[in-house]
Amino acid sequence: MAPPTYEARTRRARKAKPPPASRLMRATWRGLPARRHEAGWEPGLVVPAADGSPLITDHYFPRAEGDFPTLLVRSPYGRGVPWSPQYGILFAEQGFHVVLQSCRGTGGSGGRFDLWRNEAADGHATVSWLREQPWFNGTLGTVGPSYLGYVQSALALDPPPELKAMVLQVGLQDPHALFHTDGVLHLEAALLVGAGMTYQHRGVMAFGRAAMRVQRRMRATGSAQPLRGAIAPALGAEVPWLDEVIAHPDADDPHWRGADAGAAARARIPTSLITGRYDVLAGQAFEQYRRLRRAGAETALLVGPWTHTSALQKGWPEVFAESLGWLRAHLCEDPAALRPTPVRVHLGGADAAWRDLGEWPLAPATTSWYPTAEGHLTRQPPTGTAPLTSFRYDPAAPTPSLGGALLSRTAGARDNGPLESRDDVLTFTGPVLTEPVTVLGPVSARISAATDTGHADVFARLCDVDPRGRSTNVCDGLAQLRSTAGEQVRVTVPMGDTAHRFGAGHRIRWQISGGAHPRYARNPGTGQPRSQATQFVPVRVSLREDSELMLPLQERNAR
Repeated sequence: MAPPTYEARTRRARKAKPPPASRLMRATWRGLPARRHEAGWEPGLVVPAADGSPLITDHYFPRAEGDFPTLLVRSPYGRGVPWSPQYGILFAEQGFHVVLQSCRGTGGSGGRFDLWRNEAADGHATVSWLREQPWFNGTLGTVGPSYLGYVQSALALDPPPELKAMVLQVGLQDPHALFHTDGVLHLEAALLVGAGMTYQHRGVMAFGRAAMRVQRRMRATGSAQPLRGAIAPALGAEVPWLDEVIAHPDADDPHWRGADAGAAARARIPTSLITGRYDVLAGQAFEQYRRLRRAGAETALLVGPWTHTSALQKGWPEVFAESLGWLRAHLCEDPAALRPTPVRVHLGGADAAWRDLGEWPLAPATTSWYPTAEGHLTRQPPTGTAPLTSFRYDPAAPTPSLGGALLSRTAGARDNGPLESRDDVLTFTGPVLTEPVTVLGPVSARISAATDTGHADVFARLCDVDPRGRSTNVCDGLAQLRSTAGEQVRVTVPMGDTAHRFGAGHRIRWQISGGAHPRYARNPGTGQPRSQATQFVPVRVSLREDSELMLPLQERNAR
């Protein structure tokens, strides 16, 4: 029997409504732009991948006559809830064809999923298929979060001429940087991403069970010797691509050649970047914004008070409006919803509010703050490099992670009191501020230290201490201390970009420790690779007085 014609499929699709679960979720959202059209649904289309594998694809569209642009949304997480209502239904209601496709090896698509390697080729194969569709008018945009952002940039590395705009919501650019910092495995993120990639496309129940299994096994996995052998039991299955991720921690390893899609900035496709201050991928969004600006591309940056997941939940009204405005401007010649400035950030802390800015960062003056033996933080530079204080990091009882840029439910701003009461955490606190101080831009620290084994990590965090003494994390980062035993080394710890106002009566605090577990895999203290280590020893880290915390202050009004 011959396959149905396009006209026959269209007649059926115009009568087909999206799945009930998707329509139910769609009905729960408030504060979104008014619907312009009813959404039609044409499920289960087969698109040939670059290797001929079938890519299962759903087509959403406005149930109206007219010429509409197309949005390509490629996902390894399935095509059901929440992707169907958030991208299929909502954007079809606003006047777009939406092609929602499962990546190779997921959601019923053929072939095997391999992190990042197939996305550029399969994206181009899908565009070739689009050119054959009678409803495709030659105007294409892309939109989506997380890995759905990566597939956009992969396509834009060699962009098809039809691609006119992209929206990367809490989007991935560099897979290596998602899993490693300075060669240190992001253990918790690796497990949660592994569970998401492996199970989410199989349905909500399968993913829920996998996520609970990971959480139950997190402590046992983090303390396993060796670590690498505990990953598959935590996930309930062998995950070959994740095993390769863990086996290659160095960014310059040939395994990662071609993985970073940030070079897509050179194509100068108009790109909207959306992130949150506590998004696990925030650093990649800020870096891509800088790349796009250097390349001369039209770009916009929205930074909300969100984590990676809350941006698509609590923050969805702002995220959807921003995305829709950008796509209408570049695909429909309707710039009415564009902001007058390219950057909008949510300033946290005292008097939290949105700020519209002409650039990021604003090149504020960077000021250095120094620790003292009494636990103070001062603007007065030290006179030497003498030892200041020390702490002992014990991998058998590792310093725990608390809040920050995580994928778990504990992400975001948290009370750091329980953490700062530990003997293996140092704190240095500035004087009470007589007027507000705004930190706007990239924060970093220079750590001068020595270790007794030659192998340690240093975790640096900026905190805001309110008048009641509650310490709340603002931003942080980690780096390795590598040296011969007892030798002093000096390392820079990037702590991420932030936008935060320390109110009058508050104090600035610098927190230093030897790790944040299970956010980061433990340092064994021996120099053995973390994923293979079977011997772990405590490490004494001695901090020197010329260490400094560097803050980009918009207003130089601290004393």
